[in-house]
Amino acid sequence: MNYIFPTETKDCGLEAAVFYCTGGQYMENFLELAGKRESCRKFNGKPVAREDLLKCVEAARLAPSACNSQPWKFIIVDDSALKIELCRAAFSAPYTASWPEKAGAILVVISERGNFTARVGNFVRDTRYYLVDIGIAVEHFILQAAELGLGTCWMGWFNEKGVKKTLGLPASSKVDIIVPVGYAETNETRKKVRRRIEETYKFNK
Repeated sequence: MNYIFPTETKDCGLEAAVFYCTGGQYMENFLELAGKRESCRKFNGKPVAREDLLKCVEAARLAPSACNSQPWKFIIVDDSALKIELCRAAFSAPYTASWPEKAGAILVVISERGNFTARVGNFVRDTRYYLVDIGIAVEHFILQAAELGLGTCWMGWFNEKGVKKTLGLPASSKVDIIVPVGYAETNETRKKVRRRIEETYKFNK
């Protein structure tokens, strides 16, 4: 990742002063980064440097969580043989998908129980805060990956028992998310299909 500073910054502000360079394209601000992020299902098979994977983990580690409970653990599978074994266990029928095998690594997210205060909040509000928490953490991971020029795909449809067996995890553990991480076959970004912004908000009442 390179940071490029223009020679003239007097009236440009921070957005113009710092550009995020990823995959040969410049990210001018957070909205552009969010717009570039997309679910990648075509990887080129190139390995991902552990240094970059750890940057993504650090971004996830910094995520907020209910009562600072941090109810997550991450397993990053980048060994080629184990990665293929994991994918074949995770995506056996009826969860069939072969394309994750070409990702450079697979992130496995283990959900943990929140601390006592967060669990009380779960009960009172009937809200599973740990799912909110791991969602925020994984999005931090994914956005950091996008800044580094890496493709990702958030996956919740997989054989959890197969994942736990392959990785030697206790039967009592909970795996809610798998994220293939790697280099996309192409740098082209698909047009996002989203509701118009006017349909998504209102001020006050």
